[in-house]
Amino acid sequence: MGSAENAATGVAIQCQGITKSFGKVMANDQIDLKVHFGEILALLGENGSGKTTLMNMLSGIYHPDTGKIFVEGKQVHIHSPFDSIELGIGMIHQHFKLVDVMSAMDNIVLGVREKRLKPKQLKEKILGISKKFQLEVDPEKKVYNMSVSEKQTVEILKILYRGARILILDEPTAVLTPQETEKLFVILRKMKEDGCAVIIITHKLNEVMEISDRVAILRKGKSIGSVTTADTNELQLTELMVGRAVNLHIKRPETKNKKKVLTVNSLNVCKSDGTKGLSNVSFEMYSGEILGIAGIAGSGQKEMCEALTGLMRSQSGTVIFKDEDILGKTPYDIQKLGIRLAFVPEDRLGMGLVGSMGMAENMLLKTYRQGKHVFVDRKPAREMAERLIKKLEVQTPYVDFPVRRLSGGNLQKVLIGREIEFNPVILITAYPVRGLDINSSYTIYDLLNEQKKKGVSVLFVGEDLDVLMELSDRIMVLCHGEVTGIVDPRKVTKEQIGLLMTGTSVEELSDHAN
Repeated sequence: MGSAENAATGVAIQCQGITKSFGKVMANDQIDLKVHFGEILALLGENGSGKTTLMNMLSGIYHPDTGKIFVEGKQVHIHSPFDSIELGIGMIHQHFKLVDVMSAMDNIVLGVREKRLKPKQLKEKILGISKKFQLEVDPEKKVYNMSVSEKQTVEILKILYRGARILILDEPTAVLTPQETEKLFVILRKMKEDGCAVIIITHKLNEVMEISDRVAILRKGKSIGSVTTADTNELQLTELMVGRAVNLHIKRPETKNKKKVLTVNSLNVCKSDGTKGLSNVSFEMYSGEILGIAGIAGSGQKEMCEALTGLMRSQSGTVIFKDEDILGKTPYDIQKLGIRLAFVPEDRLGMGLVGSMGMAENMLLKTYRQGKHVFVDRKPAREMAERLIKKLEVQTPYVDFPVRRLSGGNLQKVLIGREIEFNPVILITAYPVRGLDINSSYTIYDLLNEQKKKGVSVLFVGEDLDVLMELSDRIMVLCHGEVTGIVDPRKVTKEQIGLLMTGTSVEELSDHAN
């Protein structure tokens, strides 16, 4: 492809026959991809389809085994992130790469090779870029004082300051409120109008339909092709990703004879650094119900889950379960009562799973105390693992295969499936579909609904408001460790929940509605 052709077509990047393998795993297999200046391209695919691997090659983290990459019509070899940025490519990762104790301005110029401008000139240049793309940021504000949305804005400014015209965003709306997401979309549309090429990786199909011009689909490491967004819909995109039709309706079965199983009164918890984690949090949980928890990241979700399961000490308050205050009990004692925690952190192997162990040994971590003899009986754990592999369709070569080598979706199934096996009275699930493709996500939703129909009380901490509103019977909203409201998702809008997430109270919402 020559420069003359590129000038005519406005092609920013073209990948031809890109192949990348890690040992015996073929991550990318002869992938072709084309992105134009002045367009927003959504990149879709299930977990393990090769999306991030492909983008990491464009950003200089990996190098293709075979294939060619063209930038503005010229074949290039990208060996490092510096090479990538020199070519005008910038990638914004899901987990921000910022130094908390530094200001926005210092983060933006960190690592820039050119001579640094004087503070006044630097601030003027940053504000000039901010104004051009409608980015709202205080250059002198410290990162640790910023909201998630502000941090993302700084990341965007970083790559624009370096002259990037091709932007890659990995799950950019995962932890944003609806209002913050709309602000981001305004920025992306402004970049498109300015002639930038934007690639967005997301699992949220409604956002794909709203923001993208074209959609490229990968399946099992191969290119399935691309479609114009205006000519497709969510069902067709799902079928292209998965290879078969998928029902996108999340069920909300109704259960009768609900009974109160847990009462939380004035719960106060401090974070590990001594700052407020939860402040006077009160709520109730009922059998046969899914109580959804909504909130911006860091609003107290982690502290609440860990306080209820004995992993974190509380300063005051009560948690009444079976007429007994369980605050202060050990995690083991709380588990014996029937309260199970399936917590999925950003590092899935950081909470309850040992990466070097297989499924059977990870089951053993929760079953070894049940033995009646001094020697550990491995048979029940192995039977549990084999049962889960069959029931949840866990993709693993064999039962002792190290779990760190499983995909994110399969790890989630192992985590949640293990807790369900113990027939809980209360199941606490935190971010159970974080980073999962649509097919794996719906498997998890079905699992939670099965527990609900059995009379289990389910606490569901989620990031996607659309899912929370479809799945939950009630939604409790947290903001800075406080409850701003407990609402019926059938009687409020997504935008109203977004306002609660930013500190508006239920009473203020009612006043606004009137």
